[in-house]
Amino acid sequence: MSKKTSILIRVIIYVVALLSIAAGVPKVMQMPQELGFLSSLGLQGLAVSALGVVQIAGGVLFAMNQYRLVGAVLAGAAFLVSSIALLVGGNIPFGLFSLLPIAVLLVVARADRRARA
Repeated sequence: MSKKTSILIRVIIYVVALLSIAAGVPKVMQMPQELGFLSSLGLQGLAVSALGVVQIAGGVLFAMNQYRLVGAVLAGAAFLVSSIALLVGGNIPFGLFSLLPIAVLLVVARADRRARA
């Protein structure tokens, strides 16, 4: 793998990690818009905060080499729950768009694993 590709993967890793953290913080803070769309799945209060903590932890772990796969799984699961809630709530375009970080997590985690092998 070329040095440019390696740098690009690292930049994408940090961007997705920050995206996961940024998506988790409003859940932990119990922001009304987060509570609104997650309530369509029956998630409220403590469950929303727990989802936010998982999303933040996933982002932090995804940025760390030795825990990248665990971070990808945690962040991906949290993004999936959020996407499902958006889709169930009727926000189809944003729900589908919210699946994009999951695909990026999988592709980058796989590419990073190959690069380190």
